[in-house]
Amino acid sequence: MSSANSTKTSKMTLFALTWPIFIEIMLHMIMGNADTLMLSQYDDDAVAAVGVSNQIMSVIIVMFGFVATGTTILISQHLGADQRDKAGGFAVVSIAANICSGLMLSLVLFFFGPQILHAMNLPAELMDTALIYLRIVGGFAFVQALIMTLGAIIKSHGFTKDAMYVTLGMNFLNVIGNAVLIFGFFGAPELGATGVAISTAGSRIIGTVILFIVLYRRVQGDLPWSMLIHKFPKEELKDLFRIGIPTAGEHLSYTSSQMVITFFIASMGTVELTARVYVMNITMFAFLFAVAIGQGTQIMVGHLIGENRQREAYRRCLRSLKIGLAVSTSAAALFAVFRLEILSIFSENPEIIELGSILLLLTIVLEPGRAFNLIVINSLRAAGDVRFPVYIGILSMWGVAVSVSYTAGIWLGLGLVGVWLAMILDEWLRGLLMLRRWQSKKWEQMSFIRKSRDQ
Repeated sequence: MSSANSTKTSKMTLFALTWPIFIEIMLHMIMGNADTLMLSQYDDDAVAAVGVSNQIMSVIIVMFGFVATGTTILISQHLGADQRDKAGGFAVVSIAANICSGLMLSLVLFFFGPQILHAMNLPAELMDTALIYLRIVGGFAFVQALIMTLGAIIKSHGFTKDAMYVTLGMNFLNVIGNAVLIFGFFGAPELGATGVAISTAGSRIIGTVILFIVLYRRVQGDLPWSMLIHKFPKEELKDLFRIGIPTAGEHLSYTSSQMVITFFIASMGTVELTARVYVMNITMFAFLFAVAIGQGTQIMVGHLIGENRQREAYRRCLRSLKIGLAVSTSAAALFAVFRLEILSIFSENPEIIELGSILLLLTIVLEPGRAFNLIVINSLRAAGDVRFPVYIGILSMWGVAVSVSYTAGIWLGLGLVGVWLAMILDEWLRGLLMLRRWQSKKWEQMSFIRKSRDQ
């Protein structure tokens, strides 16, 4: 470990890494809602068609995300170990891997879009609009794969603000493009949902070009593209998949379990379904704080593990956890105090407001448990312990969240309150088990660069 590298990591602060990540994630969330809001002023059917297509794209994005997750951890560890050549190798391989997988999925979405949409029982009157959107946005899915990978590489080097600025510019272009192409401003054709698709794909392409420029300026000569020509990067891909595949499996399991729980809630009635949407939108900001702190901690822990500073990595996770618990609990408490005023903005229905108020009170207990998971799990992954969180996560999601949601919500008749109690049990159980795993320090022997050191 070089002294220069140690100094660089010691100057890396959680706040400096985290606030740009928080802004970036929030921008993605707000701009996604902005697309729906702008399109709703044009045509309700178009909103429904685009919504179904975006459900398909969200699954595709999870598949791209597993390479990005592996990229962040592996590059952070190797940069911490001052092995910039190997970090660059992982960057090149991850870019190539997501380009290849992205192109294949783009072709599938473009040519088999009708079959996919029919499988989702899309009404016939929405098919043409949904298909055009899916073929344009899905046809450029490989661009989204590149954005996720390039962003992961840049953030792993500590330049989280650069990624945030690119996201800000990209979303600004997307909103302007939406306004022009949906409604036909400035003499442009009035394209509706097709305009949203063109604007989304175009802004992503521009964002990708800018991210490549940022990558070359920040990483400079540490990208050995020639390695793709000389030999097949078997070991690099093996490490990427070792992290990414279990992580993707966990995300898909979570998405599936939430779909089942949504099915339960839908059977309870419109009031419950609507109250859940409003409360989740309100508490999303508390959730985003924990996500950002978790991602920032992941980068820092990865660097510290690479530097062989396990003791500092151990303390870093626990300090981040304390911060995350304080911020998440405070945000949830603030929403609970002003629950009636906030819910009144969304609805005038007294039943929805009453039910939503109870859920916001319960969220004071829910959010700290979620912070446990988001922060400690990211630290475990950053240290190389990738399988334990997946096994526990899948068992708890289905054994607690789904089963208790049905038992308490439907069988015992507690409704949406029963579902929220199930979520609290799930988050706290997983969180405490993850904390126990972290305190066991078994992850100290799981670094991805351990073999390099031993040699």
